[in-house]
Amino acid sequence: MKKEFLFIALAAVALVGCKDKEQSEEPEQQETLPEWYYTGGKLGTTTNQTSMTFRQPTPATEEAGLSQQFAQGDQIAEKPFVTNETGRQHGLGPVYVRASCQHCHPNYSHGTSVPAGKYDAANVGNGTLLVVINPATQAYVPWLAGMPQLFGAAPFKAPLDPDQITVTWKTATDEHGNKFADGETYELRYPEVKMPNTAVYVYNQGYRDPDGLLESEGYEIKLENTIGVYGSGLLDAITDADIIAQYEKEANDKLADGTPKLKNGLNPAFWNGGFVESGYYKNDSKWGPKRFTYALTRGPLQDGAGANAIWNITNVTRSDRTYHYLDLNGTIYAEYASKDPEIQAEFGTEQEIYDYLTGKTLPAEMTDEEFTQVMVWHRGLAVPAARDVTDKKVLRGKELFTQIGCDYCHRPTWTTGSDEVRDPNGFFTAGDGKLPRHPNQKIWPYTDMIQHKLCMENDIRTGWCRTTPLWGRGLHRKATGDAYEARLHDTRARNVIEAIMWHGYSNQSDAYWPTQQFYQLPKEDRDAIVAFINAI
Repeated sequence: MKKEFLFIALAAVALVGCKDKEQSEEPEQQETLPEWYYTGGKLGTTTNQTSMTFRQPTPATEEAGLSQQFAQGDQIAEKPFVTNETGRQHGLGPVYVRASCQHCHPNYSHGTSVPAGKYDAANVGNGTLLVVINPATQAYVPWLAGMPQLFGAAPFKAPLDPDQITVTWKTATDEHGNKFADGETYELRYPEVKMPNTAVYVYNQGYRDPDGLLESEGYEIKLENTIGVYGSGLLDAITDADIIAQYEKEANDKLADGTPKLKNGLNPAFWNGGFVESGYYKNDSKWGPKRFTYALTRGPLQDGAGANAIWNITNVTRSDRTYHYLDLNGTIYAEYASKDPEIQAEFGTEQEIYDYLTGKTLPAEMTDEEFTQVMVWHRGLAVPAARDVTDKKVLRGKELFTQIGCDYCHRPTWTTGSDEVRDPNGFFTAGDGKLPRHPNQKIWPYTDMIQHKLCMENDIRTGWCRTTPLWGRGLHRKATGDAYEARLHDTRARNVIEAIMWHGYSNQSDAYWPTQQFYQLPKEDRDAIVAFINAI
């Protein structure tokens, strides 16, 4: 029924999927390249370092004969979905977070920096999502989805009104007064998000929160920026055993005085004297350690990350998900929308509306072929090769990066396993040849795939955050045109210096001591580390 209503696109997608005329920047003397130049290994690295760098297929994708499917998946990811009943890119709504992958991942990079003022959800590039929680429990509120929808496909109405949401940037001062010993200054900022309860659709329709959070506006709103989607297939190819071994190593590492190396230890939801069952991703069975999202909520790529997002961000059903993504409770929005006279006038009876919103066996709007193309694209996105790998300043920064201890959480390298495709839903199976694979590759993502605490002002929900891969981050501005580098989980860091110094803002941070060592370095060495981080 929802396809009877015309959808007007949020915005024209300015970032088109054509080849850039800029030239690749691969060094001429390939025989002298260090192994860390190939950030994704020989099967996962692209030498294209133009503004289209994050949109390239891995060599493994091309060698598997999947280039055409990759291109078709790219088209699906790029173009906005609409509410038509038929045609490519149809099925948007009834409520949705964004209309396309490009809205959150401009040119498949991280989301862009969030400006002060009205939260502009319709802006292509604003991939920073809202996280609305109960501050007492850190749990998502039940009357919104974990990723709250900000749009409705008529006649349905958005669960949240983004025009009533504002972002203010506050300043913070660390123990050094935001000044290095040599006089160079830096700034630290963090976002504060506000909205009135009138921005909540169900509140306006008469819903009252049992905890009183809506009436008192006692909920808390945080920002979480999307990460780049490139290289996800390579991270998926790391073996479960290697990830669990990393947990064991970090759990047991001690300082010289015998105290634990990590001030906050490991998240007990994943490690409690050993890897615990809640650390595994489950669907029909137990499927390996969780490895995607800041909160480590997703396991195998085929049932998480993009496979989940192409469904719940757009609310487009498919054969393995024949239901809608609604509020955390599952029925609150449906109950109040079904009683809305304006929706009834356009859609049908109260029961028809409720059954449509909560139905578990709705028709599939995305075909199996289209979903396969999306996953070929998602699993087949390459990572850009490292830049300036023979530059003396970069090499000095690489040495210092290890020397001061940044490489502990930002573990430089992993080796992928046999890369057997895993899908708890059984949509994809190992050996079916439908998806690109990247076996036995030495890759350089600069992450330990584990959560840590940085204890920042207005920190991420729960305080636990997976170490974000650093590969390719230095090309974010080139790929997106962003004014800043949009680093850390909520884009608070506008450059590398700010990102590093936030790591040591609190003496309870797991990265406090490496940050203090960075602070003690002369400017020349600090600049070298920045150059290295931007080069990888």
